[in-house]
Amino acid sequence: MSAIHLEPGDALLIIDLQYDFLPGGALGVANGHEVIAPINHLIELFQAQGLPIVASRDWHPQDHCSFAAQGGPWPPHCQADSPGAEFAAELALPDDAIVVSKADTAAVDAYSAFGGTDLSAQLRAREVTRVTVCGLATDYCVLNTVTDALEEGFDTLIVPEAMRAVDVKPGDGTRAIDRMVARGAVPVRLGEIGMTALSVA
Repeated sequence: MSAIHLEPGDALLIIDLQYDFLPGGALGVANGHEVIAPINHLIELFQAQGLPIVASRDWHPQDHCSFAAQGGPWPPHCQADSPGAEFAAELALPDDAIVVSKADTAAVDAYSAFGGTDLSAQLRAREVTRVTVCGLATDYCVLNTVTDALEEGFDTLIVPEAMRAVDVKPGDGTRAIDRMVARGAVPVRLGEIGMTALSVA
């Protein structure tokens, strides 16, 4: 496809780049660390244009409904203020990044960065019309965020190079990308994303 030019109205959504979702974490995604370099490249492109950068995070209480002890499917992870809930140190988040905390009450889960948060309002306040989504994990929080972004009316780009899947069932990640595209998301490669009115050497 032709190059994507970043311009006013674009925003970057980085989903759950937290230690508990990286290899060795409580709910580590295989090869999850491989997304950090491409996401840092995206951050650099968006930051150069002065465009909004959003980082979502799971921010669970100790008795969150998604945890196995409460009958949920997952081990305890991303508990608020714990080391596992911190963003990866290698992630080059700018100081003015918008941080969105989700699933922060015991009885309600939220895979999507839009779920129970004010993300949509924050984006509209900044006149965002198109989002570029990346992060972890392709088949859960990325998929649900992309689905909600489309339902909210945002044009949505996805960067498969900058996401990895849990793959509870082999191929879940690939199927998730197919579902996102079927709903209207546009997959792009890093090399296809450029900056408007700037020559990049």
